[in-house]
Amino acid sequence: MTKLRTLLGAAVLPLALITPAWGSPAPAPAPTADGPSTMCAEAGVLRGAYGQKASVSLCAGSGSPVMAVSAPANCHRLGAADGLACLTSGTWTARRDGAVVASGRLPGSGEYPGPGTYDVEADVRVRSAPAGLDLHGTVHARLTLTAPKPLATHRIEVDHGTLRRGSATTLTYRIHRDSEQGDGSARFGLIGEEGSGVELTTDDPRCVNPLIGRYPATTRQPHALDCALTDLQPGHPATVVVRAVVTGSCSTVVSKLGYWMPQGQALYTGGMLAGPTVGCV
Repeated sequence: MTKLRTLLGAAVLPLALITPAWGSPAPAPAPTADGPSTMCAEAGVLRGAYGQKASVSLCAGSGSPVMAVSAPANCHRLGAADGLACLTSGTWTARRDGAVVASGRLPGSGEYPGPGTYDVEADVRVRSAPAGLDLHGTVHARLTLTAPKPLATHRIEVDHGTLRRGSATTLTYRIHRDSEQGDGSARFGLIGEEGSGVELTTDDPRCVNPLIGRYPATTRQPHALDCALTDLQPGHPATVVVRAVVTGSCSTVVSKLGYWMPQGQALYTGGMLAGPTVGCV
């Protein structure tokens, strides 16, 4: 017998119940050559105190550099002849072999960890449109994804792993493009912790501290750098030398790379790569 768990609902409904939907993993789809695909499985039923019900599924997309997760739902309430439109939000966590491998907001995405069976848990709020149903609870599903993890097209290296409080450190970043796909354009970004006093500077003409404020303001963010790279080629990485000054407060420095992967005149064909994080002691 399925055990019902009592959950606190929102103000519209004082109580909600959830029926878990654990079970065998959703069957893997037959391999195709069509590229990215989405796998969905029933994840649970949220129930209100007055007959309201939301049947929630969890869906995960694979075959691209990101793992996109959403929680579509079907909503019903007593007295309504037809189903209601659902609005779902919340957070999700994906585990493989018991270890957390990705997480994010709903709907949202994280780095795709590769093929395997994932236990996906989501803390979900479901509301109806028009209003009248407002339920909250935790749902679960097992999803088996078969798409291989795409090969990385770019990577970022740095020669230091740690900054020291009260000193200046020279960081040398090397940005590689390892794929024949795409072109030599990319945006390389560094950012320290705002308010920490960290300053990032460079003599590289491709880089600037970002300009903030309304025109004609000239204020720039000293804790961030933005570099426009145009000559990335396989076998020819770009080098960016940065001076990081840490004063009284420690600050980590994170890095990222946005790159363009032209596909004719298609608009959304780029990617975002997380680079190394430089710590502080």
